[in-house]
Amino acid sequence: MSTDSSKDPLKELSEAGVSLWLDDLSRDRLRSGNLAELIKTKHIVGVTTNPTIFAAALSKGEAYEEQVAALAAKNATLAETVKTLTTDDVRNAADLFTPIFEATNGVDGRVSIEVDPGLARDTEKTVAEAKDLARIVNRPNLLVKIPATEDGLPAITSVIAEGISVNVTLIFSLERYEAVIEAYLAGLEAAHAAGKDLTGIHSVASFFVSRVDAEIDKRLSAFNTPQAESLKGKAAIANARLAFQLYEKKFSGERWETLAAAGANAQRPLWASTGVKDPAYDDTRYVVELVAPGTVNTAPEKTIDAVANHGVIRGNTINGSYPESQQVFDDLTAAGIDLNDVFQVLETEGVDKFDVSWAELQQTVQTALDEAGNR
Repeated sequence: MSTDSSKDPLKELSEAGVSLWLDDLSRDRLRSGNLAELIKTKHIVGVTTNPTIFAAALSKGEAYEEQVAALAAKNATLAETVKTLTTDDVRNAADLFTPIFEATNGVDGRVSIEVDPGLARDTEKTVAEAKDLARIVNRPNLLVKIPATEDGLPAITSVIAEGISVNVTLIFSLERYEAVIEAYLAGLEAAHAAGKDLTGIHSVASFFVSRVDAEIDKRLSAFNTPQAESLKGKAAIANARLAFQLYEKKFSGERWETLAAAGANAQRPLWASTGVKDPAYDDTRYVVELVAPGTVNTAPEKTIDAVANHGVIRGNTINGSYPESQQVFDDLTAAGIDLNDVFQVLETEGVDKFDVSWAELQQTVQTALDEAGNR
């Protein structure tokens, strides 16, 4: 418990250049004023959603009953109903964040919505869905989430080229992150060649954090050696810090300077999956250990509350950490961890988890439609 009541770690985080976004959205949060209160009191400047978040929100049901009944009366299909419910929430959240969006010149005040995860390995359908979501929500502060699968990479380029801002999600490895940056830069170049205004195109690259420790720690436990034990809990933060080093490298030099001169915005690193999964670890670690200007941290409310309560913000905790972070990776490899396999497993699991959540979301909405039709 923090003993200094004047301390405001979330304010310090913001002043250190980190944009804090809430990793959750529901109609209850919007209607009750909870989200507005978090903006006011917890320095929240954006919101991210995903199929799991919407599945949880709609499973509670009550806030959506009236709209579902109206859609059922119009014989709306399941797909139409899901899209209407989710895009309405995102549009209303985008309106709530408009003052922040305008005050930050489009950097923050952002709300994300994900394409159907079933399309994660279909480039053309992902592009079509992204364009459709942008059209339906029709707000300049929307970010369309596209997963960083191999099939997602060309979709990112195409969607950016259309002038649609993108949140690239499910990034685990440095290799894939570099490909994501390349996809973004290629999209900007295509947009510029087509005469589009680059100043309005924004992007974040969502680098997943806690899941890396969860998977690698599990593998280290299986080795049951002192060396393996000593490496637990180090991989995720090292991975994210090396990602920031890559960001600094790629958003400099002649290619980037040419785009920046034309008004392009750098694709900011976003730390996602920052809720701690192992109770043995400090519940603020994936926030306080990843502080650097120009980054985003999207966190569940529980993590945000933990940082507000007892987080210690020590300024920039990424600068100067690169040799140490690389050493962690070298030590993991020497210990027998196949990092390429780790990241492939995490990506596959990530897509599969969102597929399951999407199916749950559809089942919840179908049940609600059936019940409304029987009234």
